[in-house]
Amino acid sequence: MPADLFCDIEFLKGVGKARGEKYRKLGINSPYELIYHIPKDYLDFRTHVPVCQAPLNESSVLKLTIFRKLPPQRIKGGLVICKAAATDGFDDILIVIYNNVYAFQALQENETYFMFGKVTGNFTRREITSPVYIKASENVLIQPKYHLTQGLSANMIRSNMRQALDLLHKAPFETLPDHVRSKYQLCTLVSALENVHFPSSDSAAEIARHRLAFDELLKLQLGMSLLKSRSRRQTAYKLNSGVDMAPFFSSLPFTLTDGQLSAVNEIIADLCRSTPMNRLLQGDVGSGKTAVAAAACFFAAKNNVQSALMAPTEILASQHFKTLSDLLEPLGLRVGLLTGSLTPKKKELLRNSISSGELDVIVGTHAIIQKDVEYAALGLVITDEQHRFGVQQRAALAEKGDSPHRLVMSATPIPRTLALYIYGDLDVSAITQLPKGRKPVQTFAVTGKMRQRAFSFVRQHLDEGRQAYVVCPMIEDSDSDLFAVKSYAENAAKNDLKGYSTALLHGRMRSNEKEKVMKQFRNGDIQVLICTTVVEVGVDVPNAAVMVIENAERFGLSQLHQLRGRVGRGQYSSYCILITDNHSEDCLKRMKIISSTNDGFKISEADLKLRGPGDFFGSAQHGLPPLKIADVECSMSLMNQAKLCCEEILAADPDLSAPEHHTLRVDTLRLFNKDIVG
Repeated sequence: MPADLFCDIEFLKGVGKARGEKYRKLGINSPYELIYHIPKDYLDFRTHVPVCQAPLNESSVLKLTIFRKLPPQRIKGGLVICKAAATDGFDDILIVIYNNVYAFQALQENETYFMFGKVTGNFTRREITSPVYIKASENVLIQPKYHLTQGLSANMIRSNMRQALDLLHKAPFETLPDHVRSKYQLCTLVSALENVHFPSSDSAAEIARHRLAFDELLKLQLGMSLLKSRSRRQTAYKLNSGVDMAPFFSSLPFTLTDGQLSAVNEIIADLCRSTPMNRLLQGDVGSGKTAVAAAACFFAAKNNVQSALMAPTEILASQHFKTLSDLLEPLGLRVGLLTGSLTPKKKELLRNSISSGELDVIVGTHAIIQKDVEYAALGLVITDEQHRFGVQQRAALAEKGDSPHRLVMSATPIPRTLALYIYGDLDVSAITQLPKGRKPVQTFAVTGKMRQRAFSFVRQHLDEGRQAYVVCPMIEDSDSDLFAVKSYAENAAKNDLKGYSTALLHGRMRSNEKEKVMKQFRNGDIQVLICTTVVEVGVDVPNAAVMVIENAERFGLSQLHQLRGRVGRGQYSSYCILITDNHSEDCLKRMKIISSTNDGFKISEADLKLRGPGDFFGSAQHGLPPLKIADVECSMSLMNQAKLCCEEILAADPDLSAPEHHTLRVDTLRLFNKDIVG
């Protein structure tokens, strides 16, 4: 790769120290990173309209010749207004630019420009305000729109992008061998990077994005595969398969489903190998993943090694501690809970019990991966709600032992094809059936006009001794019309829920406050919990039979399914009422889907079709490298092509050591921030 592309961004002509700092705010430190600052959209200057046909108060493209620039005017607050008179040959218009003398100075009298901006005024006098412009003589009339930061204009980035691409053209490089590009009908990397920024046509931009999306998905797969092969080194904890599991199974107060038993058998088989287990246990809400984890902990303890389970919140960690204690302590295992809110003295006592081997199973939050926590023999590491932990957090727990076995659990059902991307470094076990006796939650989507009836239904169940949740999307009131838990709780206590015990729960509360509220709710001291999505995961109150979700349109299908999973966990018929006044086609589709099925895997398939793969890659899956093209452009067919290509490359060159794969290896390591080296 050309060295000039990797110099500091401020050494690029026209950047300098001040602008370099602005670029660093966007995560751009070099010309190489700049050329991968992909446009979010394009401005098409090819289709312009006459001034007289430009709709008022809307944005249009005009072709204008400037015939007079007026002196800049200074107004209160130090702001500067710059104006210029222009014509399209028939009608005149005033160009108004606020507080950007640099952009105004770049405009020249008697020069013709394409300008894109909002047109205001009336039929006799019109203005175009702070337009984006290019000279009419420019060859590229499809211009990129970038994510900006204060002090960096679109024109600045376009100018610097041109220089960075010129460096690329002087010393072009390619990551894919010719035979790979030919087989998958991909353009060259240089052509893709040129045309994604300055496309000569719509099709050129599409071809460029296709190539770059393929690259990202391929590098993601390669990185995951290298992670997987790295984890195949020897473990110090090859366990003995001769452990009798009958005492564990016979002690359970329920019978495991076929899916649970299958998952237990797969995990035990992995634990008895000389290479570390690296397995994902995926199961729908309430499918019994914790019981499977308990079986794994029992098997490990009988092999004289410790297990550690890390959960993303103290509420969930406390829930797991209670469940595992109930299942394992009658069998003689010792279970401990380590969280950040414990007193220093209690933490020290627990750390001593962990390091001495007195505890068989340690449950906790991030507290269990702190440097001062040492394990006697950590052979099994379990992380719950895997997508909430980054790669580094997951690795930090694994480093506490000598290449321990790893099990990650997720109650977020993901279509199997997509799971291979998100959890590409893991083997997958899926529990697809619910325990016997578990009643499906009946779900109804209604408008706000039905709110009084909905709360009459809630009160009816409260009077029968049941409990309820009310979920709102916001914590505090804002300018939007969304419900916020704080004001909602106050109003409900005076109106719809007057006379019933209610409590508030949200993410900004202190850990001990949240735990106190949840304990009261679990004990039945609180009848209605008014909360945010902090209850989305892990909260288990069998007596809760009704959930009301306000502004249901604000939640994704999978999130609605997760929230709904907080009810229907006991012997009672349970209900979820979704309230929304959004009548868009997309919202109606989602409400129909969530109301018609309780199958999380079907829901995730529908979610994938509605939203595309991008949202799975984007906000939720924190453990993945950030993707810049694939999250908006990729399709499942492109994913499958990239996966096939990955398999072909690694079959011939497992560690990408061949000269033809050198650049691809370097790029893959860069995408994963070198997490897969070693």
